[in-house]
Amino acid sequence: MASLQAIKGRIKSVSSTKQITNAMNLVATSKLTKAKEAALKSRPFFTEVQKVIQSIAKNSANLNSPLLKQNGSSAKGYVVLAGDKGLAGGYNANIGKLVMNHITNKDEARLITVGKKSREFFKARHFDITKEISGISAAPTYSDAREIASYVIDLFNKGEVGEVYFAYTAFKSTIQQEPTLIRLLPVDISQIEEVEHEGPKDLLIYEPSPEAVLDYLMPRYVTDVIYGGLVESNASEQGARMTAMDSATENANEMIEKLAIESNRARQAAITQELSEIVGGAAALK
Repeated sequence: MASLQAIKGRIKSVSSTKQITNAMNLVATSKLTKAKEAALKSRPFFTEVQKVIQSIAKNSANLNSPLLKQNGSSAKGYVVLAGDKGLAGGYNANIGKLVMNHITNKDEARLITVGKKSREFFKARHFDITKEISGISAAPTYSDAREIASYVIDLFNKGEVGEVYFAYTAFKSTIQQEPTLIRLLPVDISQIEEVEHEGPKDLLIYEPSPEAVLDYLMPRYVTDVIYGGLVESNASEQGARMTAMDSATENANEMIEKLAIESNRARQAAITQELSEIVGGAAALK
């Protein structure tokens, strides 16, 4: 059995850790509320873009947007969203593993890492990283999404990659986050989620032409998908961190309780030992 002083030291150490994890839990809870609001606000505009793209696709026989067609390159690009900080359970590792399982040829993989943990994951596995972006995971903006979209669209248009995949963590609930991988480029219109239309359908007139409008909308659509992934991943990260810190706090409480019992036993053992010594000493004086 450890000494009483050593047990008290462990209790003090665990209590300090508990205060930190509890504080991080509260911070993550606050950030989660803001992240969920941002995700909800981003959806209406994205929904309208989907409606227009669907309408054009249904009413035009000539869709020649370069973002809809294969370019012949065998290389694949991966935009991987992770956090800039750890202590979020398996949040950062899970998205990295998802991408690793999808990569079939390491030499033809072009990685665009978003978040320090994404970069560290692939650096540790000796991948060449095409572009690194960090410092935006906690408060992503539409400008951040536009920057990423412009970069991957440029890679695709130049033929440096034939496909671009987007890896992010979809926010399902506070305790459920789902690592997700989708093909971003070339855009497959048939895979765009069907959106309910309100009012008369197919009565829109596009100027100068449906194809020109589609060419304008496709980069916006790619940007919207990326922005949606950024805000969803932010909410997922905060939810994962909140859950992890809540679990860590509970574990600290359990450890403190066990150490308290161990401390009481050590104290009782010390008292018993002292009484035995006193009785033994008294008996020796007789």
